[in-house]
Amino acid sequence: MSSPTECRFSDSHEWFLLSGDVVTIGISQFAANELTDITYVEMQPVGSAIADGDSAGEVESVKTTSDIISSFTGEIVEINDAVADDPSLLNSDPFGSGWLLKIRVEDTSASDALMDQSTYDDKYPV
Repeated sequence: MSSPTECRFSDSHEWFLLSGDVVTIGISQFAANELTDITYVEMQPVGSAIADGDSAGEVESVKTTSDIISSFTGEIVEINDAVADDPSLLNSDPFGSGWLLKIRVEDTSASDALMDQSTYDDKYPV
């Protein structure tokens, strides 16, 4: 399964979908597969300031706990309550209903440093 072509990816396995000045963040299929059964998700609350490299939340599985690292600076404007209520959405649909949060970003050029879909899938095949 390949990743969506419109997303950008980090080496810490988050995906980022930029729409205007808002970026949606989730974890990749590769990350979901590595974590296996995801049991808990917690994100910073709406209104929180976040900087590039900061943890925007965490994902816990039967194997480990992983931080969700933002590659953008801005303010959290929305979190996906459905994922908090049902963390298995990250395993079943990480690019759809399993998105995690949205950030209104100050500078969209941060996406230039991220991998495109082809580069990410070559480096981290599912």
